[in-house]
Amino acid sequence: MKKRGTTNLLLLLIAILNLAFTSAAPPAPASTPDLEPASASNPPPGPDRFAIIAVEYTAYEWNLRLWKDKSTACTIYSEHDKVPLPWEVYRDCGETIYDKWIVQPPCNINEVKTCVGYYAVLVDSVQKEKEIAMQLPAASAWISLEDCEQVLSSATNICETKPTLVIRGQEPLPNYAITSVQGTYDGEPFSCDDADVCKFRIPETNEEGVKVEFWSYSNYGDSSLVYTAQVRVQTADEGDPDQLYWYVDILSSQWQGIAVATCSEAWGVFPPVGGMPEWLSTPKQSEQLSSDIPYTYLAANLILQGAVDASACPDGGLMPGNVVNQCGLEKSRDAVREWQNQFDELILGTARETSVPARLLKNLFARESQFWPGIYQAVGDVGLGQLTENGADTTLFWNRSFFNQFCPLVMDSETCGAGYANLDGDQQIELRRALVGSVNAACEECPLGLDLTQADFSVGVFAHTMIANCEQTGQVIYNYTGEAPGEVASYEDLWKFTLVNYNAGGGCLAEAVSLAQATSGLPLAWEDLAPHLTGACSGAVDYVNDISQ
Repeated sequence: MKKRGTTNLLLLLIAILNLAFTSAAPPAPASTPDLEPASASNPPPGPDRFAIIAVEYTAYEWNLRLWKDKSTACTIYSEHDKVPLPWEVYRDCGETIYDKWIVQPPCNINEVKTCVGYYAVLVDSVQKEKEIAMQLPAASAWISLEDCEQVLSSATNICETKPTLVIRGQEPLPNYAITSVQGTYDGEPFSCDDADVCKFRIPETNEEGVKVEFWSYSNYGDSSLVYTAQVRVQTADEGDPDQLYWYVDILSSQWQGIAVATCSEAWGVFPPVGGMPEWLSTPKQSEQLSSDIPYTYLAANLILQGAVDASACPDGGLMPGNVVNQCGLEKSRDAVREWQNQFDELILGTARETSVPARLLKNLFARESQFWPGIYQAVGDVGLGQLTENGADTTLFWNRSFFNQFCPLVMDSETCGAGYANLDGDQQIELRRALVGSVNAACEECPLGLDLTQADFSVGVFAHTMIANCEQTGQVIYNYTGEAPGEVASYEDLWKFTLVNYNAGGGCLAEAVSLAQATSGLPLAWEDLAPHLTGACSGAVDYVNDISQ
């Protein structure tokens, strides 16, 4: 890691009052006369839930007195038994006293006669009760599909019949219920009253899909938030003209089902229709990740660590600079094949957990380290994916969920609660170094000089690092084009841009995006961007081409 871094609807989707669509029911032929969809003049009210509760507490009374004559200057009330806080002094004593108190010198308790200013004395405490407003959990709405098979490797849903969209309202409070689910599909309103679920069949769309807005009403007297989804439906016969399939992709925070393809929602772009290109796929079995490539760097390390006996070869199988010779490469072939496939099951499990494509991870490790998870030639690139401190900085800054998991392993929870960007410089350095250390499997006292347990742990770290880089890539593209990433490039090309970000850094990506936009305009393809990766950034071209093939 060098960075160190729509079609119009063919059927109107309207429900008749007091009728919820079923999967077999066709959409209503016309909109309900008294239904008004969400608009600027008639939006759903949204959540409005507060309960007044009584809370017992201890009230403390303090006197702020003058040292010179022990007279009381003011009285301060608090809900804690500690010395009054500055804002409490300001609130109860006023600005004049506060200005003097905040700058007064410390008092030597052995020479109180010389003390100046004020001191605080606790004079009373009493149990009290107060009423506070507590926000209650709001109603929500969720979107899913019915009778469709979800394909794990691409997160695309495949339906053998025209897909049924399901929008379900949810009421979290006991004794209350969802009374209606409403929304718009491609600008056409729909309503399922007296029901907590809406179902309707959806037609084919264009490649950009259609926008869906949806919300639920509760007999509490309010509604959920207005949620949005982008829904794409494409048909294909898969080689059999007598059997039509519908490929359905849904981008929404309220989607219930297998997670969408990695970074799709962040970029606002659908994955390729019908599935991923091979290098962005995840197979069903780890054996399908198996490779047999004669990696020279891996072979040299196996010989150096005694895992391969190449003593019968000239110079013990190694040329000057510990470069494996042809004889050493032949002697180590079986060991190299076994070694490069030992992480496959873990890579597959990590891909299923994080949705980062398994083949992308394996190709990345092959390119970066040839699966030797130590320090690369003492230059500070560490682990299977060759992480550096700059790369760790990207991971911790751009992948907040990972930061929330990792930081408490290094620092206390209160410190971590501030977020990575709000830590001071030394704390950020400590975290970056801890993250780099966590993927470094080099271990002098371990067999072969490696702690493979550490290497196994690092696979997940690198998956989360890739997610961080796709988030940063999306921001770079937005910053330099003013467009959402999905409006600028395809899903596959956005992954290639992400590899540039991972390998060469956000600066290289930003410059190339800017130059490519000026030269080729928008949208951008990898072929438009690559020629503008020059100078110190030029190595990213072969890097991306190697991993994506």
